[in-house]
Amino acid sequence: MMAGKPPGALVQALRSFATCDIGDALVRLKFPYGGFLDGISMFSPDRQAGSTKIFGEAITVKMVEAGDKTSPSLPKHFCDYNEPGKIMFISQPPGMYSACWGGLMTTRAKFLGAEGVIVDGRFRDILEQREMGFPVFARDISILGSNGFTRSSEVNVPVQFKDNLWINPGDYLMGDADGVVVVPANHLASVVELCTERKAIDDLTFESLRKGEPIGDAISRLRK
Repeated sequence: MMAGKPPGALVQALRSFATCDIGDALVRLKFPYGGFLDGISMFSPDRQAGSTKIFGEAITVKMVEAGDKTSPSLPKHFCDYNEPGKIMFISQPPGMYSACWGGLMTTRAKFLGAEGVIVDGRFRDILEQREMGFPVFARDISILGSNGFTRSSEVNVPVQFKDNLWINPGDYLMGDADGVVVVPANHLASVVELCTERKAIDDLTFESLRKGEPIGDAISRLRK
């Protein structure tokens, strides 16, 4: 059983799969929405293309509207909380037309060794992002900065994505050309085991299809 593997080996094993593999596994585990962060896609270094894949633990950032005087404030800029090999997940209030990530932040995040950024909202300076080759996943883009629109409130707190799908500090995030998926740390072993099983089946299915077997027959025979 994969559950016996040490955490480091599990993490490395999970890294070898794609978002689609992981999402299918999470659906089988009945995790909300299969962990799929619907509406978020890759904008940099390419637009939903290429072999770029980011994978790492989540550092969550909760943004609030600039006029919010009751929510907490951070002692330093939220971008300074980036860590090597980790992915910052920024939760922006819904409906905002301003950005909460830009070229200056990417410059700082790259220096700190961040794996990439995922914005549940908007970013800007797309050409600067691409020139730096920094992976940016977001809902959309804007020409406006955050000043006067939003401010950072908390770091490394649970943030709600949709209904009962939340992003927690220490969850694992993966983003590639297909999209973004979140994997809770306590699901790692089960996800790796299911992905490994399905990959073996997929390899056999591809082989059969390349030999001319009808897809319906191959699926019914191999994917029982």
